[in-house]
Amino acid sequence: MKQFRPAPGDRRAGIRRGARAGRGLPGSPAARLVAALAALVAGLVVVLVPTVASAAPVCKVDYTVNQWQGGFTASVRLTNLGSAVSSWTLRWTAGTSQQITNAWSAQVSQSGTTVTATNASYNGSLATGATADFGFQGTWSGSLTPPSDYYLNGVPCGGTSSPSPSPSPSPSASPSASPSPSPSPSPSPSPSPSPSPSPSASPSASPSPSPSPSPSPSPSPSPSTTPSTGCSGSGLVVCSGFEDQSGAPSGEWQVSTPNCSGSGTATIDTSTAHSGGKSLRVNGGGNYCNHMFVGTTKNVSAIGPVVYGRMWVRHTTALPANHVTMITMADSRDGGKDLRIGGQGNALQWNRESDDATLPEQSPAGIALSAPLPTNRWVCLRFQIDTSQQAMRTYLDDQEIAGLRVDGTPTQNVDAQWLRRTTAPRPTTFRLGWESYGSDSDTLWYDDVALGSSPVGC
Repeated sequence: MKQFRPAPGDRRAGIRRGARAGRGLPGSPAARLVAALAALVAGLVVVLVPTVASAAPVCKVDYTVNQWQGGFTASVRLTNLGSAVSSWTLRWTAGTSQQITNAWSAQVSQSGTTVTATNASYNGSLATGATADFGFQGTWSGSLTPPSDYYLNGVPCGGTSSPSPSPSPSPSASPSASPSPSPSPSPSPSPSPSPSPSPSASPSASPSPSPSPSPSPSPSPSPSTTPSTGCSGSGLVVCSGFEDQSGAPSGEWQVSTPNCSGSGTATIDTSTAHSGGKSLRVNGGGNYCNHMFVGTTKNVSAIGPVVYGRMWVRHTTALPANHVTMITMADSRDGGKDLRIGGQGNALQWNRESDDATLPEQSPAGIALSAPLPTNRWVCLRFQIDTSQQAMRTYLDDQEIAGLRVDGTPTQNVDAQWLRRTTAPRPTTFRLGWESYGSDSDTLWYDDVALGSSPVGC
C-alpha cells in the first residue's frame, strides 16, 4: 500500500499554523491548567507560626507584710522549684512609694522600684524544693502595694514563655493567578532585665576577715571576780523586782510600742516570779506591730565606762528561726538606733538596728557558737558593754556564750559584721519586751533586773 506523505511545503505550513494557533489561545485548557497549578503551589507556602511553649515555674515566693503608718516589715520565703542552685538572686518590682532601709539574712538593695535580694553566705545553696527565708524593713507613703514580677536568677518565677517556630501549612482558600502571601514576623523573645548592681543596704552576707581560730562552743565560766547579786552592788542605776508595781507598769517603768501598737500586752504578774511575789509579764504577738516593750525611766546614759546588765528571764516558746528581739538599748553614737538582744536561727544573738549586723554571724558555724534560751524555767541572762572600745560579753546562767563575745580580735563566723563599725556603743535607754519580724509570738516574764557600772551576778 502506498503511504501518503504531505508535500514538504504543506508540512512546514502546518507546523507554522499550529504554532500560531497555540500562541493566540491563552484561554486554552493547557494554559489554564498551568496557571492553576502555579497558584496552588504559591498558596501552599509554609509559614512559621510561633507557638508558646510554657516552661515550668522555677520558684515560689511567700511574702508576708506587717505595716503601720509610714513603715513596714516583710518576711519573704523563697522556694526553689527548679534545678538546684549554689547561689540565688531574687528580683522584684516594689511600689513607687516604698523604700527599704535594712534587711536580714540577705543582701537587699533598691534602685528606683527595682529591688534585688542576694543570698547571704550561708543560705545560697538551694536544692529543688528547698527554701530560704529573709526579711527587710522599709518606709512607705500613699499606699503599700504588694511586690510583683519576681525573677530568680533572671528567670521569671512563673516560668518563661519561649516562642518556638513550628511549620504550619496555610493554604489559600481561593487561589488566584497572582498570590502574594504576607510573611509572618519572626518571634523575638523579650530579654529578662538584668539585676541592679546597686550596693546592698544589708551587711548580712559580707565576707569574714582572715580566719582565726574559732572559739569553743562550750561556754566558758565568768571571770574569777565574784560580782554582787541582788541589789547589793555599788553603782547600780536600775535594780527592780517589780515589787512596787501593780496592774500595768507605771512610775519607773513605762510601756513603749514604737511606730505602732497591736495585740502585745504588759502586766505585773503575781502568779509567777523568780523572787518575791511579782514579775513583769509580756505577751508578745507575731508581726512587728504586735510588739510590746517596758522601759526604765532611770538615766542609763550615766552608767559607764562599762554597762553591766542582769535579768532573770522565763519564756514559753523556743526561739524561732526568724529574727526576734527581747531587749533593746538606744545607742546615742549610732543615731539613736537600737542595740538588740534577741534570737535568730533558734539561738540567742545581738543585732544592730542601723546596719542589721548580727553577733554571731548567721552561718551554721556561727549559730553553733551561740546557745538557745531554755523554756519554762527561770534563766539568768547577763551582759557587759564597754563604751570605750568595741568589747562585749554575754552570759547564760553564769556561763559565757562564745558566739556573743567581741574582744577586738576578729573571730571567724562570729564578729565580722559587728566589727565593721569601729565606734563603741553608748546605751542611753533600756527596755524589756518582745518584737517579732515574722509571725512568731511568745510569753515572757522578767524579774530581778539590774543595770549599773559594776559587775552584777546572778
